[in-house]
Amino acid sequence: MAQITAIYNHFIAKTTITFETEPVSVLEMTHRMEHISAEFPYFVLVEGDEVLGYCYAHKWKEKEAYSKTVETTIYLKPGQEGKGLGTMLMDALTDACRKQGIHVLVACITYPNVASEHLHLKLGFEQVSRFHEVGFKFGRWIDIYDFQKII
Repeated sequence: MAQITAIYNHFIAKTTITFETEPVSVLEMTHRMEHISAEFPYFVLVEGDEVLGYCYAHKWKEKEAYSKTVETTIYLKPGQEGKGLGTMLMDALTDACRKQGIHVLVACITYPNVASEHLHLKLGFEQVSRFHEVGFKFGRWIDIYDFQKII
């Protein structure tokens, strides 16, 4: 969990990929992982003792009618991009969601995030929305865009 936390905290501190603005503790990340993985798939890619990335699915909306739709989240350790690891993680997540009876995957991506956009398009997601200036971080307004895949 310490390595997962370090990966996530990097993106909090250095990027607009997440809208969180304060680092999280290992304990907080552990609680989040336990809560999410009790209901949805959560994968961690490890090589030797090194965490290279992780991904998971979680509730997209609270109302029961949305129960077969999930939001996906993926983070790779900096420097691990472009090696096929994101595809490997997302393929495993998609398969697990399909087996769980999930119908739609939604990826909410900050704009711009070319690497994430490219990954999701390659995996068969399509862009379905764009929301302008819904986040504010590092002194500027940030857009998000949603991608979905029916599985």
